[in-house]
Order: sequence, then C-alpha cells, then structure tokens
Amino acid sequence: MANVEFNKVAKNYGAVNVLKDLDLSVKDGEFLVLLGSSGCGKTTLLRMTAGLETVTSGDILIDGQRVNDVHPRDRDIAMVFQNYALYPTMKVFDNIAFSMVVAKRPKDEIQQKVTKAAEVLGLGELLDRYPRELSGGQRQRVAMGRAMVRNAKVFLFDEPLSNLDAKLRAHMRVEIRQLHEKLGATTIYVTHDQIEAMTMADKIVLMQGGRIVQVGTPDDLYDQPNSKYVADFIGSPAMNFISGVIKRDNGRTRFHAEHISVDLPQSYKSVSEGRRVICGIRPSDLTLDPNGSIEGQIQLVEKTGADIQLHLMLQQQEFVAVVERHADVVAGRTVRLNVAPAQVHIFDAESEQRIES
Repeated sequence: MANVEFNKVAKNYGAVNVLKDLDLSVKDGEFLVLLGSSGCGKTTLLRMTAGLETVTSGDILIDGQRVNDVHPRDRDIAMVFQNYALYPTMKVFDNIAFSMVVAKRPKDEIQQKVTKAAEVLGLGELLDRYPRELSGGQRQRVAMGRAMVRNAKVFLFDEPLSNLDAKLRAHMRVEIRQLHEKLGATTIYVTHDQIEAMTMADKIVLMQGGRIVQVGTPDDLYDQPNSKYVADFIGSPAMNFISGVIKRDNGRTRFHAEHISVDLPQSYKSVSEGRRVICGIRPSDLTLDPNGSIEGQIQLVEKTGADIQLHLMLQQQEFVAVVERHADVVAGRTVRLNVAPAQVHIFDAESEQRIES
C-alpha cells in the first residue's frame, strides 16, 4: 500500500481553471472520499492520479515517487469506473484476469488470484458467464475483482454506484467498505452523493469550484461544518438556515429573528450584540415542545416509516423538522419546536464562515 500526496496541484483547460493549487494528503490504508457537486474538479483530480489527465502544475506523489510523467500502467494503481468498462466478449474469469494475462503472469498464479477474488466478491458461480448475463451489481463486482487481482498500491473509484438503483447502491456501499477492510488498500473514491461519503469514508474532502473547502471525518463535517456551504451540503434533510442577529437577554446569548429565538451556548458571549448572522439547525435536532421558541405552521407531513418529516412555514421561511413517527401532527396545524443550544450552528452573514463558540 502507499500514501498519496498532492502538492499545489492545478489543472487548466485553456483559460479555464478546473483545479487551483490543491494540497492534499492521503494516508497509507486510508479510505478517502472526494465529495462535491458536478464540476467541482473531483473526477479530474482522480483521473490525474491515474495518469489519464496531465497535470498543469504541481506534483502528485505515490509512495514518495513523483508520478506526473509516469505512464498509467506504471503507477501501480487500479481504477474502477462508473460504467464498469468490462469486455463484452470475455467471460467473467477472463475480465478479472485480463491485466495479469497482459502482464504474462503464470497460469497457476492467475487461477489462484481470480478464484480468491471471486470468492471474496461472491462471483464464484459466475466465472463462466458473459457481462450481458449479469446484473448491474454483479458487473460492478467483476470490475472490483479486476482491480483486486492487481495488488495495486492505490485503488481509485470513479462514482462506481451511480448507475445502480437505490437498494443495490446501499448493498454495494457495504461490499466496497468490507472489501477495503479486508485489503487494507489506500483508496480514493469519488462521489457526488453525501450519503455514500458519510457511510464509507475514513476522511471526506469536500470540494467546490476546484478548491477544497473542508477536510475531516464524516463526524467533523456533520458536527462542525466550517461554512454554510458545508453545512448545507452535508446531511439529509438539509440544514435549515435563518438570517437574524445576536441578542443579549438577562445574561443569556440568543439568536433572534422574526418568529424564532433560540438560546446559544455561553461560549458565544464574546460575539457582539447586534451582529448579523445565519443560524443553522438540522431537522433531526428539533423536537416538538409546546413551550418551544420556534413556531411554525405545518404545510406538509411526510411519513418515511422510521420518522416523520414536517415541512413548515415560519412566516415566509421554509423550515423542516424530523419528529418521531407516532407524533400527532397534521397539515395546517401550528406547532412549537425546540432545539438544544449545543446543536445550533452560527455563521457570519457576510462571509458565511462558521463563528466558533
């Protein structure tokens, strides 16, 4: 296995800057997820790591070796693509074995490694089938098997689950993470799906406009988002945001806006009174409370099975709360909600950066 370093890496297409002086370190054996919306540069960074795109400036190092000018086949990486990239005229065994056949490895070694990979991935009974005879999940496992037998230093995944249905995506998330645990491989995984990132990653790198906006564990990004952008991107349903000001009230520090006033931890007492801020509250952190300081009218009740999502209006402000599944709620009713001070997120109104408590 190996660590991967990106030092001031940039990528330009003519006058368009796709990646801008990016610095990033991936530890040996780490499962790192590059997360972001379409066009943020995450797939470009992955393809540059694989050698499928050139580096405009900066350095990419794999296990301490600069690989900017190293041919893809000599970088000792394995890549799993979004579209599986299987050979339709080859059976599963031959698809998995292809890289070893090209490398002219001994037949007994090929047989042993393919059989082992097939056993790990549950493909043992499918080795004589063609890709057209497989389901989408089975094809993706074949692509993973082809990567496994290479014993590569780094595994790269380019949105491998985006073509699968929701149930199969959930199943494959578990399989990929279990495979990582078995192999202990350094893995870089690209996705736009924050659920994939939260459930699979050791470390998430959230990107926007060719830059990194926050790096951390899934809990870091969920509990301590460093900006409104991160807070909005991470979490489902998305965080609620309300513009207002900081108020002092009988020694308490509060966020105040029309039809909402919530206590803040005393650690916010150094924030100046009257400062314009944005308050962020996650729907799952809200509770129904007849004495709550947040009042809204229910517009829609969504029953998801495990819980209920309430869509409310606080004057002209849309607001979402997640409450327990047996709550007595109906559309049109006015309810009050509460949130613990420690679960409130405060961002500067102008910069939209987190104000630390």
